[in-house]
Amino acid sequence: MARNPIQFQPGLSLPAFLEQYGTQAQCQADLFQHRWPRGFVCPDCGNTTGCQLSRGLYQCHRCHHQTSLTAGTIFHATHLPLTTWFLAIYLLTQRKNGLSALQLSRELGVSYNTAWKLKHKILQVMYERNQGEMLTGRIEMDDAYLGGERPGKRGRGAAHKFPFVAAVQTDDDGHPQRLQLRRVTGFSVSELTRIAASVAAGSQVVSDGLACFQVFDEAPYHHERHITGGGRASVENPAFNWVNTLLGNVKNAITGTYHAISGKHTPRCLAEFEYRFNRRYDLKAMIPRFLTVAARTPPMPYRFLKMAEPYA
Repeated sequence: MARNPIQFQPGLSLPAFLEQYGTQAQCQADLFQHRWPRGFVCPDCGNTTGCQLSRGLYQCHRCHHQTSLTAGTIFHATHLPLTTWFLAIYLLTQRKNGLSALQLSRELGVSYNTAWKLKHKILQVMYERNQGEMLTGRIEMDDAYLGGERPGKRGRGAAHKFPFVAAVQTDDDGHPQRLQLRRVTGFSVSELTRIAASVAAGSQVVSDGLACFQVFDEAPYHHERHITGGGRASVENPAFNWVNTLLGNVKNAITGTYHAISGKHTPRCLAEFEYRFNRRYDLKAMIPRFLTVAARTPPMPYRFLKMAEPYA
């Protein structure tokens, strides 16, 4: 059997990563190129001429505003060296199943609290990058939950289960192209209307008979509804082959990585898997692509980081 070229691509090895990003100077030079690809631009007045001061700041020649390389980005006010940041980015983008904050703290040699904040800032970049991306063509869509078994109410509406919608775009040969994982408050028409905003007009949406998917019954969508009931028949329906496969991968990756998940941080956890899956075609390019977005992602102080990510 021929090997899947995407699955067996070499990726970015750890020695290659260290050769490229092993020193603080290398990381600074690379971040500079991603933040200011055409040279320094004053964030205050937009002037393109300036100088670098002895203490690492950049000063604008016009308004004399001083700024640092990391100011106004996701790296803002960090006390960690960029080498630690880059290594964390490498570990979180190159692994298929992710990494818990506890394991990240061991890998980086930092405290758990530091690793947690670092990880969630990286996930915030992924989350913000995922927003606004559109699916088109044939799209398999299904409802799902995250959360383990606990005493109390079971099934839909259980307090310990977090609902989300999975959508998989497939090509003409039926292969998965892109994935979207969106946390919802529930499986209602209003929530699916919000999800529909990321589905391009003219797309063919394949779903089960859940009432909330009726938002795709009208133009500009083409809705293919399968009344599957429940149990094994719904899982084995070939119309949902890839969405069911990827839902299994998502749940295995998340439950295999985290001892427990918090409902308010579920959007970031889902965004991590979505971000990696949609960029799996070129693993070596994931760090440069991530840095381009990170340099444009606004700061995320801890007081905001620990709050629930809005999803409704």
